[in-house]
Amino acid sequence: MKMQEPSPRTHRRRTFNAWVNNPVIEDYALRYAPRSFRRWSEVAVAGAALGGIAYLADFAIGGSITLAFGFSNAVWAILVAMAVIFLTGVPIAYYSARYNIDMDLLTRGAGFGYLGSTLTSLIYASFTFIYFSLEGSVMAQALNLYFGLPLWAAYLVAALGIIPLVVYGMTFLTKLQAWTQPVWLAMMVLPFVAVLVRDPGALSAWAHFGGASPSGPHFSPLLFGSAAGVVLSLIAQIGEQADYLRFMPNLGRENRRRWWWAVLLAGPGWVILGTIKQLGGSFLAAYITPAVGLAHAGEPIRMVDLAYRNLIANPALALTLATFFVVLSQVKINVTNAYSGSLSWSNFFSRLFHTHPGRVVWLFLNVGIALALMEAGVFGFLNTVLGFYSNVAVAWIGAVVSDLVVNKGLLGISPSYIEFKRAHLYNFNPVGFGSMIIASAVSILAFFGAFGPLAQAFSPFISLILAFVLAPLIAILTRGRYYIARADMTAVEPGGSETHACVTCGFDYETADISHCPFHGGSICSLCCSLEAACHDVCKKAGAQREQVLSV
Repeated sequence: MKMQEPSPRTHRRRTFNAWVNNPVIEDYALRYAPRSFRRWSEVAVAGAALGGIAYLADFAIGGSITLAFGFSNAVWAILVAMAVIFLTGVPIAYYSARYNIDMDLLTRGAGFGYLGSTLTSLIYASFTFIYFSLEGSVMAQALNLYFGLPLWAAYLVAALGIIPLVVYGMTFLTKLQAWTQPVWLAMMVLPFVAVLVRDPGALSAWAHFGGASPSGPHFSPLLFGSAAGVVLSLIAQIGEQADYLRFMPNLGRENRRRWWWAVLLAGPGWVILGTIKQLGGSFLAAYITPAVGLAHAGEPIRMVDLAYRNLIANPALALTLATFFVVLSQVKINVTNAYSGSLSWSNFFSRLFHTHPGRVVWLFLNVGIALALMEAGVFGFLNTVLGFYSNVAVAWIGAVVSDLVVNKGLLGISPSYIEFKRAHLYNFNPVGFGSMIIASAVSILAFFGAFGPLAQAFSPFISLILAFVLAPLIAILTRGRYYIARADMTAVEPGGSETHACVTCGFDYETADISHCPFHGGSICSLCCSLEAACHDVCKKAGAQREQVLSV
């Protein structure tokens, strides 16, 4: 079979708008992060990744599940969820930092296929705008309490004010997180010191707090399961950590220890600080309930305000400090939510429509959806929204982790490297895609009570176990045949700096971002390959593959 000649349109040089052509703005949204761009140290990347963990939704989650399910159920749910989230985060953080790719590209090569991961891009984008809306609601509550702004206006300020901070991506975000981190840490510790110095008995009162729980402060397996489901929705946070970790410097002998510490602390290690904040939110919610009632005790601004009043006699000054702390915290996290959302939407739409107007365009979309949720009052349904979402998020992460750990590491069925380029992937791989769909469907049915109250309470755990078991089972049944559609003749170890010119856009890219294209008769970058609609995947047909081998 003779290689197909390019059509007349393929001879035109592909051009991008100024946003896409500017790497400081675009941040390699759909690509491998090249060595030439990764100029930050391990400490700088880890600091930027951990800076986003300043969010107060942890306070709100810890407080809300304590108010609803009581002390014992909430605390055990937080601790068990922490262990699950940490363990699942380790392989994802490693592969993202090692191969310098974000969560979307990682998912493609971890058992989902090129189009199969489109669904997970949507799931991930949903995580970013759901949490943006929750974090924005927390900020709006502070603006409402301090300035008297109507909530609808406070939502608008809390959402739109984030956009200009995210336009310049990693270049600006590393500076923002570094500048604000010391102040934020000091202000986060202060409320707890204030309460414990003034009222040492608050810890005992917390341990005996029952809230609205039918079991009071005592343990109930069903209530524990429901509370854990809410906390497990945070499992997708590892994706936002990966969006920073892809900029890690290459792993080498001289930086091995620093590299591993940075990856573990900034990757799965985020959940350690997250757990401390959830427990803190649980404690403060119990502490302020007698003063504000169950209806408002889950609002972080009220938690911090009343805590500060233990040290500051002037109520206006205490509220001022509390508002500043809440706004600072929410800015630090919502720049990350907005940034990661822009990456996910870029990946999602580029695969569906073969077009890429730039990451900044999707930044506006992500913030717009989050604003709509805020105006709809999503904060009032926090436990229900997160409990439902966790079923799908856990299935996705469970399938990815199973492929990375079991299929790659233990069974050797999945390729040892991460292949993310369209030119070398099947559109759908049943290993990850199939296991996630099955696990999600079963756990959602369980969530709505189809299998009884026990399965309903533990539906996210059902989702995790099913996804983790099904991924290697499907890989064995399919003999791993749907991972690689054609061999990559230019495959190299991650971190190489050799470059090639893309035959369609003319820019130079490192070898890890390049494939041979029979349709265009030359090397093509991964983005131009994604955006090519006329080729109909000719490179994956047998004849074209033979031509490729002969041409190398």
